[in-house]
Amino acid sequence: MLLATALSLALTQAPPPLTTVSEQSGWVRTGRYPEVEALCRAFPKAYPGKVRCDTFGTTPEGRPMLALVASADGTLTPAANKKKNRPVVFFQGGIHAGEIDGKDAGFALLRDLLSGKTLPGVLKGVTAVFVPVFNVDGHERFAPNHRPNQVGPEEMGWRATASNLNLNRDYVKAEAPEMVALLRYLHTWDALVYADLHVTDGAKFQPDVSVGIEPQQSGPQALRTLGVKLREELFQELEKEGHQPLEFYPSFLEDDDPASGFAYGVPTPRFSHAYAAAHHRFGVLVETHSWKPYAVRVKATRNVVAGLLRLVSRDGAALLAAVKAADAEAQAGKVRDVVLAWKSTKKSRVLPFKGYAYERAPSEVSGQTWIRYDDTKPQVWNVPYFDTVEPALTVAVPAGGYVVPPAHAAWVAEKLTTHGLTFQRLTRPTPATDVEVFRATELKWGAQSNEGRQTLSVKGAWEKQSRELPTGSLYVPSAQPGVELVAHLFEPSGSDSLLAWGFFNPHFEQKEYIEDYVLEPFARELLAKDAAVKAEWDAKLKDPAFAKDPRARLRFFYERHPARDTHLRVYPVVRTAAAPAASR
Repeated sequence: MLLATALSLALTQAPPPLTTVSEQSGWVRTGRYPEVEALCRAFPKAYPGKVRCDTFGTTPEGRPMLALVASADGTLTPAANKKKNRPVVFFQGGIHAGEIDGKDAGFALLRDLLSGKTLPGVLKGVTAVFVPVFNVDGHERFAPNHRPNQVGPEEMGWRATASNLNLNRDYVKAEAPEMVALLRYLHTWDALVYADLHVTDGAKFQPDVSVGIEPQQSGPQALRTLGVKLREELFQELEKEGHQPLEFYPSFLEDDDPASGFAYGVPTPRFSHAYAAAHHRFGVLVETHSWKPYAVRVKATRNVVAGLLRLVSRDGAALLAAVKAADAEAQAGKVRDVVLAWKSTKKSRVLPFKGYAYERAPSEVSGQTWIRYDDTKPQVWNVPYFDTVEPALTVAVPAGGYVVPPAHAAWVAEKLTTHGLTFQRLTRPTPATDVEVFRATELKWGAQSNEGRQTLSVKGAWEKQSRELPTGSLYVPSAQPGVELVAHLFEPSGSDSLLAWGFFNPHFEQKEYIEDYVLEPFARELLAKDAAVKAEWDAKLKDPAFAKDPRARLRFFYERHPARDTHLRVYPVVRTAAAPAASR
């Protein structure tokens, strides 16, 4: 009798099936990665034919990268999904593994969707692909105090990977093995909506979540219109649930000064949602507010993803049609200009922003101004909000495309494949043909490394030349659906170009020299016989900085010596007006 009573009590106290550590702890703790592995195996057993557990990669520390795929009718592979022309909502947690709300929200939401407890029938119109933890090795660097300005859970993972790379800066350069695996999986699914689930840093205020969506102010106009509609309807649902959603990332224009206000921003595609938008898909950046309790943040994340699934299930046909039309236009070569950078306009409006009372005062510790919030005193801040953007850098893409020389073909081909982009290899040399070559006139090296790379920004111009294109070169056509990303990768002026990330640095480093004792007599001879050079030299000497710099003075003559390196500061990727014959 006692044994039966004890067993009955144990059964009544056992957690419901597929309940997470977070739920069991009352949203105090979050589980370790073995919980993700166990749940990924358990979901298909609990809902056979409706869920699949995918392993799409392995981390540098040997852990499996996992995803759950769910649909009501068993459409659980990319091929089956494409055949049914079904929209895919791909959502991921833990790209910054200390910001782990998405993992626990996603498991709870997926369980309730499959059981019919939440949004019954929604998975009949949409396929959900859920990556609980993107940065798996960072997740297992587990400890308290990794997020000192974040309220819970008690312990969490680390922002960066085991290689100390920030994955949400890696989308274009695609260096981390985790990123390569994720992008190839993402492109295999051709996700219509890609949602990246985060937690903010920064100030104290009342709104509990921001949801950044692009295209909305960038990208093709038809997609912008749909992006705005998606955001407006999503926000209506969130507000009914008691949330205070923001359409912009709540970072002050001036650090720690609420009065400076906010701006709507369109980032470059090194970031997740901008990367999706560059592929004519809808990128969604979800940022819950770090100062809200963990339970509040998980609820907000869950409701955002649930809203996206419901709206995409309802409107999937229209969204897919618009995306298909944008892809077709790009494939036909009709995209001629690509915006590589955006900036806020000078136009602003007063935004009544729900914050708290605060005080800014000089600090005897740091010597700078510091801010103190009083979250017992809600307050409305009437601050400027710069809510529109305009292009800051636009480039015209070549009518043909870009040609990468054989010396760089292997590693560039890997990146293009990772990004789902089209390219061809030249099977025979192309005789001298008209191309455009970029020569840098100004260089600026990064003062310190960024994500482990020595960055480089250049100024210069494309100039027409005649060149042979060797066998083994890669031809990357502009006429393809990913033309925006092609431009970001290969236009040297872009801040996310492969050049800017330092992949072509050796071409901007001088390797061969001319000794000073050779240049000295050459300079005298040149000045004596060339009046134009003499006039240019006299003009340069009027610049005090130049006149006092022996190396700059000698370089003036080095650049006019017949033995100079004519390839120095020349970008090895060239542009063409048509596809090379050897690539057809």
